[in-house]
Amino acid sequence: MPSRPEETRLVLRGVKRHLRRLGLACVEELPLASGRRADVVALGDDGSIRIVEVKSSVEDFRVDQKWPFYRLHSDRLYFATSPRVPLDIFPEDCGLIVADAFGAEILREAPEHRLAAATRKAMTIRFARAAALRLHGAVDPETFEI
Repeated sequence: MPSRPEETRLVLRGVKRHLRRLGLACVEELPLASGRRADVVALGDDGSIRIVEVKSSVEDFRVDQKWPFYRLHSDRLYFATSPRVPLDIFPEDCGLIVADAFGAEILREAPEHRLAAATRKAMTIRFARAAALRLHGAVDPETFEI
């Protein structure tokens, strides 16, 4: 069985592959205005924002109390996990994704709770800046942010 960090990496890869197939753009570890970091933020071509919180073990889920705050930054909130984690631990009022290194399946769609226009704009700008800065850093790793 993979270590927890390795399990998380594999779940993240599968989730991002699946979301991309759905036509969504993804950014990992996006800092939010609250100071927290979302595991995956996905932006739809319609401007919709989804957050996916990855949990690679029962303990990982039980010790994390920050996930309810992600609703303030997204239209839909999902949990993603490995096939090895029991699914009954996840709250029913969130979406549920099971993933491995090759892909994912949405087992339960997340209920929609539309963001306010100002929050959506702020999240979209945050997403765009993070994506652009990371792309620039990948193309020119010697650059730095002033």
